[in-house]
Amino acid sequence: MRFCDFFLLFLLPLLASCAERKVYIVYFGEHSGQKALHEIEDYHHSYLLSVKASEEEARDSLLYSYKHSINGFAAVLSPHEVTKLSEMDEVVSVFPSQRKKHTLHTTRSWEFVGLEKELGREQLKKQKKTRNLLEKARYGDQIIVGMVDNGVWPESKSFSDEGMGPIPKSWKGICQTGVAFNSSHCNRKLIGARYYLKGYESDNGPLNTTTDYRSPRDKDGHGTHTASTVAGRRVHNVSALGYAPGTASGGAPLARLAIYKVCWPIPGQTKVKGNTCYEEDMLAAIDDAIADGVHVLSISIGTSQPFTYAKDGIAIGALHATKNNIVVACSAGNSGPAPSTLSNPAPWIITVGASSIDRAFVTPLVLGNGMKLMGQSVTPYKLKKKMYPLVFAADAVVPGVPKNNTAANCNFGSLDPKKVKGKIVLCLRGGMTLRIEKGIEVKRAGGVGFILGNTPENGFDLPADPHLLPATAVSSEDVTKIRNYIKSTKKPMATIIPGRTVLHAKPAPFMASFISRGPNTIDPNILKPDITGPGLNILAAWSEGSSPTRSELDPRVVKYNIFSGTSMSCPHVAAAVALLKAIHPNWSSAAIRSALMTTGIVKQHS
Repeated sequence: MRFCDFFLLFLLPLLASCAERKVYIVYFGEHSGQKALHEIEDYHHSYLLSVKASEEEARDSLLYSYKHSINGFAAVLSPHEVTKLSEMDEVVSVFPSQRKKHTLHTTRSWEFVGLEKELGREQLKKQKKTRNLLEKARYGDQIIVGMVDNGVWPESKSFSDEGMGPIPKSWKGICQTGVAFNSSHCNRKLIGARYYLKGYESDNGPLNTTTDYRSPRDKDGHGTHTASTVAGRRVHNVSALGYAPGTASGGAPLARLAIYKVCWPIPGQTKVKGNTCYEEDMLAAIDDAIADGVHVLSISIGTSQPFTYAKDGIAIGALHATKNNIVVACSAGNSGPAPSTLSNPAPWIITVGASSIDRAFVTPLVLGNGMKLMGQSVTPYKLKKKMYPLVFAADAVVPGVPKNNTAANCNFGSLDPKKVKGKIVLCLRGGMTLRIEKGIEVKRAGGVGFILGNTPENGFDLPADPHLLPATAVSSEDVTKIRNYIKSTKKPMATIIPGRTVLHAKPAPFMASFISRGPNTIDPNILKPDITGPGLNILAAWSEGSSPTRSELDPRVVKYNIFSGTSMSCPHVAAAVALLKAIHPNWSSAAIRSALMTTGIVKQHS
């Protein structure tokens, strides 16, 4: 045998072993007795040392030692090491971090649910039988809400501490500094901030600092949006690109915020594709939040592939938080209407679905035959007052693209400029191309306007997106009308009328079609979601490090933005929890969930 052959035979098993190594979470349950933090870390290290070749290897493999309330650790392990650890006494479970499976799941909403104008301060004074919940709860003052998300834009007026009292004495957390984030960015409103990268970087290498800040600062917008929805201060004269003008406010505007940044850009993907969140990072954040002294946790993160509770990082963290009298609200997910796609089904979590409010951003589409269809959009761009040629995307694709429903999705590079230039283009939702990207493709091909058409699966929820050209979103029923019109004439024409904000729109509320559905895949006897909250076209604060579309092709910067998802409904419920916590600090998580689920106000649905 040649030396090189012998060398390869020796090396290949080692390479295979290295390739199989990945991050696992080793969970022990609760801590037994009072131990110093260094003793707990030594205890975890001893388990690692029993399966590793050396102390140095054991130390290098450890990412996190969960040592406050959660008892466990995250480490890089081989399958053989996992097997040995699983067989040891006191180990409850060993499970792999679910890589790239967890993703982030948006002010009229408070008026609609009854906390502001409709049941506001002046009205409540006249209604002697009605209690002023906000005043009794002191607007959430002294309640600390932990946001497990992707950071915060601290300069937003929504996080001003003007007129606020001292930081609650129960707070034990820190203000972690980093790139573009220093201790001065924390205040009496934004009382703490941390970030967690070890899990993310163990899988992807060092963070690409051109895509995100190595700090608690939000370069995406999602975390800022959710935080301000929970506890943003009242800020007057705000809007999103001129839409939804008025006063922005969180549900508990005097509650304190603690930021735990755990979500980061998906490597190799554009920012508009969203973020990824690693279980070991989330578990470390929840463990710290428990020790820091938060009262409520809002987690707009989940997966459409939940595992057993003992192998679900969010479920484990939420269980320990609940045992420490912390109420945990989580988003149900946006993978509907497909069944069995529910996120966060654990019974001790308040799982939140999404519904609409009674505000619309009406952007009419007028066809050449005089038919007027009521779409929605928040684009600031306008067409001249005239009719334009209209084309269905599937009829305007480049040669070689099959003329089927996929052709109507307006995927990048699919449209033929010769067939699109100067026209309004009807594109269908769905496929691998995001809604914003469809409009960008129309613009690239020379289109002057864009119609985003729902499929039947999308129901009646019309996304009000800040497109980069004149645009409107229409229902699937209206798509049928548009297509029939196009077929009925040789020269179809249309125009898009500039949008406007309309209040008291009906029907409201209705359930958003994108809500992840049950049945609960872990235990079908536990019905989820528990509750819904406003999650469709919600206005809240935004990161100035990101555009309103989050696309790199969008140069715009906004302070407030309109966004949709169960990510937006979760902080609405977390805010209601904060108000109840302020009034009933000794109520359990189950009592608060029960109070919210069994309390309602009558709304006109049609």
